[in-house]
This record gives sequence, structure tokens and C-alpha cells, in this order.
Amino acid sequence: MNTITPAESVDTNATPEAQQAAAAPATEATPAPDQESATAVPEAKAAAASRAPAAKPAGAGLSPRALLKQLQQDYPAFRDCLPLSIGIDKQLLARMPGLDRKVMRAALGIHTGSMRYLRAMEKAKVRYDLDGTPGAEVPDTHRAHAKEQLQQRFKKEAERKKAERDAAAAEEANRLRQEKLQALASKFSKN
Repeated sequence: MNTITPAESVDTNATPEAQQAAAAPATEATPAPDQESATAVPEAKAAAASRAPAAKPAGAGLSPRALLKQLQQDYPAFRDCLPLSIGIDKQLLARMPGLDRKVMRAALGIHTGSMRYLRAMEKAKVRYDLDGTPGAEVPDTHRAHAKEQLQQRFKKEAERKKAERDAAAAEEANRLRQEKLQALASKFSKN
């Protein structure tokens, strides 16, 4: 099947003016230099903006986890889980101006609350900026806080596992008791 483009559908027997008018919808009209006005430039920009998709700022409209993935791809300090410098949020906002502050804070909270980050902070001597450049020293209080957070997590995890083991043991004991009762009931019901 042959398809005809608008330029091919022009009648060859028509006058040149009619051919040009028929082909005009297929091409963009450009104003002649003597017809340009002061409003032509803003109209051209508006038309170009309406055709082009709106450019979203980096990090806009992302979930905190998606933003964190992007940060890990873009910045060595996040990728290598280095101790972040104080004020890293200001550095992020300077590099990603359209970034939603709430999403950024949530992403930073996920990152700095991770076991990997806390382990790095527990042993850290220096903080790093976005590019991985060393900066200020990590105070002992910050290392102690990271250690305390890890201990609390390990304690909670141990308590959770103990509760699971106790629940499983209680369930098993209950199952064995039910089997014994069933065996006794079947033994005495035969008589």
C-alpha cells in the first residue's frame, strides 16, 4: 500500500500559487524579514515551549527511595556510604535547585539511618562532601551516637528473634499437647 505525504498530494496541473498553498500546512510558516514584529519572538518561544516537553528539574517528583538511588549514582559520598559533611542538604539544594526539601530530608534519613552508614560512622574519622572530598573531622560524640544506634538495633533484632523463637516453641508445645489429647480421646473412645 502506497502512502501519500502532503507534499506529494499537490496537484501537478494546478498553478504554482495553488501548489504552494496546498503544501503550506506541511511546512512551518516563517515570516518574511520585513514582516517581523516585536511580538514574533515571544510567539516563537511560546510555540517552541508548547511543542517541547517541559523539562523537570533533577530530583523533582521522585520518591525518597528513588531520589536516594539517584544520589547514589551521581555522588561518591552516597555511593560509597561515606560519612556526610554537616550541611550536605544545602549542597544538594545548590546542585539540584528543583529538589523537594521533604523528599530530600526523607532520602537523607533513609541513608543516614541505614546499618551500612551507621557502621561507617562508628569508625569514621572524617566527613565527606558530595564529591567525596574529605572535610571536617567526626567528633567522638557522633561516633558514640552511631554506636548506640547500632546497639539499639541489634538489641531490638535480638528481642524480635527471641519472641519469634518463643512463639514457635509455644506453638509446637500446643501442637504436641493437642496430639496427646487426640491420642487419649481416640484410645478411650474405642472402648
